[in-house]
Amino acid sequence: MSVLLPVICHSGLALLYLLMKASLLYSKDNICFRRGDQRSFSFFGDGELLLGGIFTFHNSWIIRQHNYTQKPLPLQCTSNFQFAQAMLFAIAEINNSSDLLPGVSLGYRMYDSCGSPPHGVAGALALANGNEATFVSSETPCTRSAQVQAFLGVSESSVCMAIATVIGPFNLPLISHFATCACLSDKAKYPSFFRTIPSDLYQSRALAQLVRHFGWTWVGAIRTNDDYGNNGMATFTETANQLGICLEYSVSFISTDPPEKLLSIVNIIKQSTSKVIVTFIQQNDIITLITALSEHNVTGYQWVGTEAWIVDSETVAMNKHHILDGAIGVSIPEAHVRGIEEFMMDVKPLNSSGNQLFTEFWEALFSCEFNSKNNQKRCTGTEDLSDVKNSFTDMSLMPILNNVYKGVYAVAHALHKILKCNKTCDTNVTLDPSMVRMVTREEVYFNENGDPAAKYEIINWQPTAQGTVEFVTVGLYDASLPVDKQLTLQNVPASICSKPCLPGTRKVLQKGKPVCCYDCTPCAEGEINSITCIQCPLDFWSNAQRVACVKKETEFLSYEEIMGALLTAASLFGTCMTCVVAWIFLKYRKTPIVRANNSELSFLLLFSLSLCFLCSLTFIGRPSEWSCMLRHIAFGITFVLCISCVLGKTIVVLMAFRATLPGSNVMKWFGPLQQRLSVVAFTLIQVLICVLWLTISPPFPFKNMKQFTYKIIMECAMGSAIGFWAVLGYIGLLAVLCFVLAFLARKLPDNFNEAKFITFSMLIFCAVWVTFIPAYISSPGKFSVTVEIFAILASSYGLLFCLFIPKCYIILLKPEKNSKKYLMSKRNHKI
Repeated sequence: MSVLLPVICHSGLALLYLLMKASLLYSKDNICFRRGDQRSFSFFGDGELLLGGIFTFHNSWIIRQHNYTQKPLPLQCTSNFQFAQAMLFAIAEINNSSDLLPGVSLGYRMYDSCGSPPHGVAGALALANGNEATFVSSETPCTRSAQVQAFLGVSESSVCMAIATVIGPFNLPLISHFATCACLSDKAKYPSFFRTIPSDLYQSRALAQLVRHFGWTWVGAIRTNDDYGNNGMATFTETANQLGICLEYSVSFISTDPPEKLLSIVNIIKQSTSKVIVTFIQQNDIITLITALSEHNVTGYQWVGTEAWIVDSETVAMNKHHILDGAIGVSIPEAHVRGIEEFMMDVKPLNSSGNQLFTEFWEALFSCEFNSKNNQKRCTGTEDLSDVKNSFTDMSLMPILNNVYKGVYAVAHALHKILKCNKTCDTNVTLDPSMVRMVTREEVYFNENGDPAAKYEIINWQPTAQGTVEFVTVGLYDASLPVDKQLTLQNVPASICSKPCLPGTRKVLQKGKPVCCYDCTPCAEGEINSITCIQCPLDFWSNAQRVACVKKETEFLSYEEIMGALLTAASLFGTCMTCVVAWIFLKYRKTPIVRANNSELSFLLLFSLSLCFLCSLTFIGRPSEWSCMLRHIAFGITFVLCISCVLGKTIVVLMAFRATLPGSNVMKWFGPLQQRLSVVAFTLIQVLICVLWLTISPPFPFKNMKQFTYKIIMECAMGSAIGFWAVLGYIGLLAVLCFVLAFLARKLPDNFNEAKFITFSMLIFCAVWVTFIPAYISSPGKFSVTVEIFAILASSYGLLFCLFIPKCYIILLKPEKNSKKYLMSKRNHKI
């Protein structure tokens, strides 16, 4: 079955196309290496066109007498064996395809770079030269022609940089499946470099956004001291600073550092206050680090990792002390290459080849030896891979295997286009993307920097009931989306001591427990919750949920509310009644009952009563500077005018009785003029008190925020308490004096006497204002104003009813009593 993986050729594929064409042209050029650079190929397969593969099968080389031998294959290198198998799988598919490179077979040469840039460069030159054992002197010109058309398989960024620098001038493409350093996107330095894995530029940004998403603003950073770690961490640091994330420390190391260097890093971690560690570390370096941490029992940190180790089963196997438990990081999106797993499990062709690398691989895989010594388990070569579970049989690296697979197909399609072209071929030809969707359901392309589209899965290490670790995808990162939509997370496991506090509550630490253990207590009234409970501004109050400050309710006695409307109606009704009484008195002003009770003072009293009713209206409505001064001044002056008139009428009654005695001449001392002057004099005293009050410390509008915490009482402050009580005291003094005089005159003859009505009216007046004082002081908010208005209206109605209603009754309903004859008869009867 033929499987095609066309590559969507943007500017990157066009460049790859040109490079592939140039590599075929340059195959006639001379490339060689000098004596002393002998190496051996790990795998090879013949073909008309050759692809070079450079993989890290070993971690080190041993030099003996100028010959290079390899140490036994360490188990952590089996992932690169998987990568090599993926390359072989793709080549086998292409060779079996009738549509891609028909009639042309692909061969391969694979070389072991040992993870070292110098060895990688030497291997690349050996592969390009086409003969690993060619030795020439420095003076002898190279005559060998280049054999490979492209290089694949290099995993390490540092090795890629070294190889790409050397082979760039020869226009030989290098396609990496795992080198992520952002520096490799520089086409000026690495013109022939491509990759099928996203650049670390995007991975670093994804890590920074991931850290910011969880609110981790105080973190530590550890990196591998190479181009991958240093460049990746530099980009992360820059992005983290922009997002408000601070680094407590940033340290680097490599696995070959002396133990003292690792010990210093362990001590830095132990002494730090941050509990989150962000890493840009190679897979073998993270194993070295957690081994050192386990020796010092350093646990309890949240690790954030890159694709280099976050889904690596070998790292999980080495995490025996649970250093990395709960780690979270980014990984290449999950992928599946049909048939590759079965291909990898079938290693019989390698077994029959007698390749030394296969021997080492097999011995490491099954912990045996073909030439067993010292009672070591003997290998037969027929062991069943399905019976073992290790890093080679684990398919968690399938996304990376897919990258190798795509790289081989990218080269194959470029070669296919070249072979179809003639001398007039347009080198900017692009491929049909529909075929990609048909086979892989994804679009694969290189941008102008030779990079693919940047997409990552967010992986979390979650423990299972069996004590193992499961790689769980908890989110996605897509760099092609807007910044606020690039990172999406779900299914993140909860690992908390206390649940997050609800809005409107605050954290209270539990005694004797870590800071992550706390109780949630509702914020106090007037406080809201952000991080801690904060006090609302003076004019604001917390809402019921304690999550927002809302403007306080402003309270004052208004005309719109029921109480204000009722008091307004009572005031206007009293004013109207006063006007009706005045009209009656005016109409019947010549009748004896009106003339006998000093009609001039009666009209003045009715006028002052109407003012008393109306002044109560100044107490209703929102207090202002003018209303505060007017209400108390109007109240003080109108009531003194009213009481002065009543006092004058009382004195007139007493003087009139004295005038009827033989030889009495007192009325000339308290005639109409003296009565007017007494009213004016009493009133002027109150006016003087009010002027002094307004001059020294007048009343003013005031926001009372102390009486009620949740609302503002708009009221009039007294300014000077002495002024207020002086005004009220003077009114009380006149009222008491009037009451005493009226009480003394209560038994005088009825035809002269209204003293008993004055006595009763003054009794009501004094009772109202005596009870007003404690009621006013104890009433909250607007009710204190209501009490004051009620006292004004009650005392005004008391004076009106007691002094004028009886006379109106006689005038209107008993007109026979409103005659001089009747009054004289009453007088004679009394005498």
